Amino acid sequence: MLDIGWSEMAVIALVALVVIGPKDLPKAMKAAAFWVRKARSLASEFHSGIDQLVREAELEEARDAIRSASQMNLDRALESTIDPTGEVNKALQPPSEADMKPAPTPAATSEGQVEAVPLTSPAANEAAPEPTAIASAADKPTTSEPAGA
Repeated sequence: MLDIGWSEMAVIALVALVVIGPKDLPKAMKAAAFWVRKARSLASEFHSGIDQLVREAELEEARDAIRSASQMNLDRALESTIDPTGEVNKALQPPSEADMKPAPTPAATSEGQVEAVPLTSPAANEAAPEPTAIASAADKPTTSEPAGA
């Protein structure tokens, strides 16, 4: 506290005994004890007031954190975390009418059959493989070989 050792206390007690006298020394010690107690209680009250201010400041910080968390747009925060560039969102959106190209009308051939026109979408890959024709049994040439010959 004040770093007073036993030897210093003995010197102070001896000086107090000589100056105050043996008759008034108990009253002086009682008064000194009262003021020491009063100083300690004031220090304790000051310390508890400072502790309360610190607790209130921490509570205010916690209130601010709760307010900011409750006002946060969760959808926007998740979207910016998962898809920051927006590419996934664009890929999942249906194409708008401005993006859609009008489909060409089927053209009639000289034999009267309608020619098939492939459908394209704006999201389709331009380097898609060519469609392959499936041959039916009527398109294959048949040979008239007898069975078992």
